[in-house]
Amino acid sequence: MENERKSPFTEHLGELRDRLVRSFIAVGVGFAGAYAFKEKLFQILTAPLETAMETSKNAQMIFTGLPEAFFTYLKVSLLAGIVVATPVLFYEFWMFVSPGLYRNEKKYMLPVVLLSIFFFLLGSSFGYFIVFPYGFQFFLGFANDTIQAMPSMKEYLSFASKMLLAFGLVFELPLVLTFMARMGLVTVPFLKKNRKYALLLFFVGAALITPPDVITQIMMALPLMVLYEISILGARIFGKKTLSDEGTSADSDKTSDDSTGSPSNKENKEDKAK
Repeated sequence: MENERKSPFTEHLGELRDRLVRSFIAVGVGFAGAYAFKEKLFQILTAPLETAMETSKNAQMIFTGLPEAFFTYLKVSLLAGIVVATPVLFYEFWMFVSPGLYRNEKKYMLPVVLLSIFFFLLGSSFGYFIVFPYGFQFFLGFANDTIQAMPSMKEYLSFASKMLLAFGLVFELPLVLTFMARMGLVTVPFLKKNRKYALLLFFVGAALITPPDVITQIMMALPLMVLYEISILGARIFGKKTLSDEGTSADSDKTSDDSTGSPSNKENKEDKAK
């Protein structure tokens, strides 16, 4: 009996091991393929900085340690390999989790995963194409005849990856608030009532995430305001129904029954007349 109880657990561990092995193999293959184009990938990542350095005085990218360039290319290739292997990773994750989900949970999980990927890519693209050029131009503006800007490869990769990750996560706001509304943690009136506090938090967060200039802060806060309004719309559509909403719908049903003159109401009226 004890072996029979342990067998399902060991089977799950074996399945998890196999899927992790396949995931690591997919990342390894993606890493190997990306390493062949490491210089091109790093050039794409540094394109906003290179554009800003063209207008700066004597600005150039350097590496301060002998193995710094090599390890930077390794990290870029690893990140690119993870991105390339993302379909395999999500497939292995889905095949491992889906047997334990109910039918309605399966129905909602796949769209949520796809939307989360979409919003993450949207946020990262916004940071790369919109915020990076203005932010780098602001930073390089401190260079003069005696002070030269020489960002290192290691520091730039760390800064750019953190910024892109931050923008991607911030753009998940509609999904997070819609999920909280679905769980009954927040409601549409609550989101509307606290809109002004949310806007204040957006500007404070933008000041912390983006470079310290007003333009990039506004460019970060404005999309968050739009995403907050999308969150209210999502909470209205997919949010959990409250008791007041159910009571209102019940009252409307009752009113419609009275207005249409249902047979049950007619019989009650005839009984009272007799």
